[in-house]
Amino acid sequence: MATTTTAPPPPPGDRIIDEPLSEALSRRYLAYALSVITDRALPDVRDGLKPVQRRVLYAMREMRLNPENAARKCAKVVGEVMGGYHPHGDQSIYDTLVRMAQSFAQRYPQVDGQGNFGNIDGDNAAAMRYTEAKLTVAATLLLEGIEEDAVDFKPTYDGSDDEPVVLPAGFPNLLANGSTGIAVGMATSIPPHNAGELIDACLLLLDQPDASTDALMTHVQGPDFPTGGVIVEPRSSLLNTYETGRGGVRVRARWTKEDLGKGTYQIVITEIPYQVRKADLIEGLAELIDAKKAPLLGDVRDESAEDVRVVLEPKSRNVEPEVLMESLFKLSDLETRFSVNLNVLDARGTPGVMGLKQALVAFLDHRREVLVRRARHRLAKIEARLHILDGLLIAYLNLDEVIRIVRYEENPKDKLIETFSLSDLQADAILNTRLRQLARLEEMELRREHAELAEERDGIVSMLANDKAQWKLVGQGLKHTKAKLKDLNVRRSSFADAPQIDTEAALEAMIVREPITIILSERGWIRAAKGRVEDPSELKFKEGDKLQFLVPAETTDKLLIFASDGRFFTLACDKLPGARGHGEPLRLMIDLDDKVGLLDVFPHKPGAKRVLASKAGYGFILPEEEAIAFRRAGKQVLNAGDPSKKGEGAAVCLLLGNADQLAVIGDNGKILVFPTNELPEMPRGKGVKLQSYREGGLRDALAFTETDGMTTVDPSGRTRAWPEWKEWLGKRAGAGKLAPKGFPATKRFRPK
Repeated sequence: MATTTTAPPPPPGDRIIDEPLSEALSRRYLAYALSVITDRALPDVRDGLKPVQRRVLYAMREMRLNPENAARKCAKVVGEVMGGYHPHGDQSIYDTLVRMAQSFAQRYPQVDGQGNFGNIDGDNAAAMRYTEAKLTVAATLLLEGIEEDAVDFKPTYDGSDDEPVVLPAGFPNLLANGSTGIAVGMATSIPPHNAGELIDACLLLLDQPDASTDALMTHVQGPDFPTGGVIVEPRSSLLNTYETGRGGVRVRARWTKEDLGKGTYQIVITEIPYQVRKADLIEGLAELIDAKKAPLLGDVRDESAEDVRVVLEPKSRNVEPEVLMESLFKLSDLETRFSVNLNVLDARGTPGVMGLKQALVAFLDHRREVLVRRARHRLAKIEARLHILDGLLIAYLNLDEVIRIVRYEENPKDKLIETFSLSDLQADAILNTRLRQLARLEEMELRREHAELAEERDGIVSMLANDKAQWKLVGQGLKHTKAKLKDLNVRRSSFADAPQIDTEAALEAMIVREPITIILSERGWIRAAKGRVEDPSELKFKEGDKLQFLVPAETTDKLLIFASDGRFFTLACDKLPGARGHGEPLRLMIDLDDKVGLLDVFPHKPGAKRVLASKAGYGFILPEEEAIAFRRAGKQVLNAGDPSKKGEGAAVCLLLGNADQLAVIGDNGKILVFPTNELPEMPRGKGVKLQSYREGGLRDALAFTETDGMTTVDPSGRTRAWPEWKEWLGKRAGAGKLAPKGFPATKRFRPK
């Protein structure tokens, strides 16, 4: 067997490191985690910006895209940011720019976008080659003073330029615009606030450095979301959130009730919770309707134009709007909880969770540092100018000698320096002075400028040596900023307590939809059996009692009971007694006299219509919604008289459906057929005359379509068609013609 030799491994190169895999991975993962935390996910507590946001604003300033100037293509801006400051994908930069321009995402947008920058429905912005952008006033306040050595700069990624470590930040942008981000092992979630309220809280801290969070909340009551809404979080919970930096805020959609007449209404949503896409919200509500999980909600539609307008239609006008909305708040994104985690980078770049006071104090410390650095920068400029002015004033005091030196000396600069003890800068300034500037008025102007600058220098020096003066100027600057943001400081989110809705009403909105069968006996005992009763003969009743009505329904239905005196009673199907026993007496649930009988029992169907008629032959069409009333006394709908008297009381309660013909028959056996459009639609009343009688009254009625024709059912259950029904067609209120041979002797179209 041949032997094989293994070649020795190559000698390790300079770039090959021999170390355990676990240590290599740990070190590299730690570096990655630190990069994500400090350079991507967490904002700086001083200016409230992440590096990419800061780079976008600085690049746009360098491009002179100020509010008063014309906008430029976003593709140009993205290219500048990516090429000079942010070596990442162009889409991530554009997404950041777009979000900074969206008024529904930012409380104080920093980019003034022109073109399609997306919408609250969740639609994406147009491509960067189609949109344009420039800075807003809020952005200029964040950048104000950056050219005056207000902040530190660091080299860009390739070392070819410098970029700011942080922006001067004229207002507390961290809390004003909020921020969200997910780092490695930590995250941040900061809601937007009202900048005016934040500045007022900062001024309170300047006056009272020991002010508590509770005192600060007299100004900062809570978040102020760009999309408005109603905050229902208790103040005690908000106080705990602001003290610890962790918590949550419940925010609800803002809604109003619009009356549509005749007791009907609709709900209009005008503001939705922050970070909820309107299209997703409507889709979610529609899914709740399809899944039968929102039994009180009938329909939802979007009527939004520039403003949000989402219309909710209840299934029944008898549903209280507060109950409907409370049920939807629990089931949909009409109410959301914004998680608060004030995790930020401090001035040293260390991540940590801060409370409201800590964040505001860190901002004020930054503003003081910016003030001091700008003041020192200005002081250096003043000192340099005063140095030049001192030299020029020496020249004016010795003007003849200066002219002689300049005119006759071979090296006038050196001679000037030697003669008057000047510096190089002063000598250059004298030599660069034009003849026309040697006038007397120019000398007076130089002396005035010198005096003013000297006074300003003394003021700056005094301020730099006085902490109180520095804090006073910080406060003045904040007041100036608040005045500039005056139009943007109107609060959008309001506060309210979540209403205490009746428990039973709230539970009604959560009823599980299940089939039931309602059993009502002749003696008035009612019960509800689960599912469908296939064989009524198996039902048991008390001795001497028997079945009168067997009604299939669902637990979410409303049961309508029509009495012979023309009243309707309404019962909730889920409240009916179970079918284990004989049920309960119906007359304990409603105020029904023993002399009054029951004409019909059926579950209410939204949009259904019925024909009501009295024994006297008067009737009308009733929308079923008009019959609903959860009162023990019921609702008087048909004026039918006293049913205990002959010829009075209700006679017909007929489901109309899509029927276009109505057949009526009197006690005299005469039939009359006429179109249903001759009947008025009324919420209550006596109605119009259906048929004329010399003796007796109305016995029965039948609704049918002209296409399907009229059919009757005799007491034995046999169905018979009457193709010749048009022979009995006539005008409403006519006497009609005698029923044909073979018509049931009961003088009814259907068995009772």
